[in-house]
Amino acid sequence: MSVDDARDDFESGLKPLWARAQAGDDAAYEVALQRIAIRLRAYLRRRMQSLPDDVEDLVQETLLALHLQRGTHDADLPVSHWVVAIARHKLVDLWRRRGRRDALHDPLDELDDRNMPVAADEGQARRDLLKLLDTLPEAQRKAIMLTKIDGLSVAEAAARTGASEAAIKVQVHRGLKRLAQKVRDDA
Repeated sequence: MSVDDARDDFESGLKPLWARAQAGDDAAYEVALQRIAIRLRAYLRRRMQSLPDDVEDLVQETLLALHLQRGTHDADLPVSHWVVAIARHKLVDLWRRRGRRDALHDPLDELDDRNMPVAADEGQARRDLLKLLDTLPEAQRKAIMLTKIDGLSVAEAAARTGASEAAIKVQVHRGLKRLAQKVRDDA
């Protein structure tokens, strides 16, 4: 099977699912997103070989964008083209963010011990962090605490809270976004 045949086969299976999803069929929507996620992982893995740890985050960010922008899809166009266009924009955004951030910092493994940054008072930093986290809704705070501070995987956090893995990812994303906005507003 050629690449074009595989692409056409993917689109022919996805298009009717997406049409049913757009009409309100939740089961079709779930299956369509699962198929899209598989395709996105492969697409992004090929383009992000130097950033393998960021692939899943970008897949989730793209799926969230698809969900939020699903009303913009033109039914006359292939769904897969619309998905790839959004994924491409998310990838470019990531490269821009990383390029700006990476250009500002030397990697820590290239520093010798004399040049390592000195940690600030961890107790004060932790108090500040907890105070900031207290401004979040309970679900967002708990998801961030479990995954980002306690170091649990999304699956472990989901098992501990009883929420789905997708819900944990969304809560972390929303919470971090809200915290970033709060920090910007307070600055």
